[in-house]
Amino acid sequence: MNSQRRLSAVAIVLAGLGTASAATAAEGGGFYGLLRERDLTPFGFLRLDMRPAYAVTIQPGTWALESTLGYQNTWALSPNVEKYLTSIEKNGRHELGPADYDAIKALPGENYLLDVESALLDLTFHYKFSTHWTGYVTATAISYQGGFLDSTIEKFHDTFGFSSFGRPAAKKNDVNLIYDLKSQQLAYFDSPTDGGFTDPTLGMRYVGVALPKNWNLTAEVAVKVPVQGRRLLLSTGKTDYGTQVSLQKFSGNHAWYVSASAVYYAGAAEPSPQDAQIVPTAILGYEYQLTPTTNLNLQGYISRSVFKHSETDLDELLGIKYQYSLGVRHRIGEQFLFTFGITENLQNVNNTPDIGFQLGLAFIPKRAMGK
Repeated sequence: MNSQRRLSAVAIVLAGLGTASAATAAEGGGFYGLLRERDLTPFGFLRLDMRPAYAVTIQPGTWALESTLGYQNTWALSPNVEKYLTSIEKNGRHELGPADYDAIKALPGENYLLDVESALLDLTFHYKFSTHWTGYVTATAISYQGGFLDSTIEKFHDTFGFSSFGRPAAKKNDVNLIYDLKSQQLAYFDSPTDGGFTDPTLGMRYVGVALPKNWNLTAEVAVKVPVQGRRLLLSTGKTDYGTQVSLQKFSGNHAWYVSASAVYYAGAAEPSPQDAQIVPTAILGYEYQLTPTTNLNLQGYISRSVFKHSETDLDELLGIKYQYSLGVRHRIGEQFLFTFGITENLQNVNNTPDIGFQLGLAFIPKRAMGK
């Protein structure tokens, strides 16, 4: 099952959008750093998630503006729910409703179904106070909808004879959020909100540690502030704190990156309760300078699940989250940077989105041209 779902996501790469970094080139103007992507999974995207660090610099006393649009499709379900939906596929598609929820609650053990697409827009303003210190503020808006990718994914499954994973039992491009866990039982057969603004993030970044030539170390801290209180699928209503350290190595046309972060996630009450905890995350990345203005990126993201045994015993929800990203970056003139990227899950496919795309554009009025 896992390999089939991985192939289905790869097949729709060309339908993707992308992400962009808010910055300028690194030393020599050749590198942009890690793709500025974040976790888009419905099981944790309302928490603070430290964006991957970049290998860039702007001039002291100047600013940069970064915009990133992320889009994801999630069809995640427990094995028993898949069996149930597969068993009723022969009856044709229908809009899932209370009768299906009752049938799912009657299944053995705990179960869940998440069928949703969402778009996340980040706008980040960076200001460099001095040679070593940069501050930033990120405003985020999200939209929930049934989306448009269901047909593409199902056609691929049909073409190559893969499992349907229960999709043909449900109405296409619909929203279904069903939880039957030890900590929560609820069902939404439409999005309880169309979207809105989520919590803003404030951060500071330091780049001043002396390292050998072609090495760079960045450190940053950030806080997510619930300015409007708790709102379903928009804010946990709690303050999260995070810190991140990134090591960067440049050699010819190649760059390697290692990022490690820890976030104090204050927990959530809905749609599924989650305890306060420390969430560690690691990112490994590689960047290749294809031309003077175009680079290729490959990176992997690994993070612990926000669920604990006090909330569920399902391995799918307790498992570690793995996401892999591939991107192409292109600098336009001296002030704009565009990035096209795609994110896919290759393990534990029922706790992360099937596929995610990012599209962004950064404006850098005064970029530094090297050390």
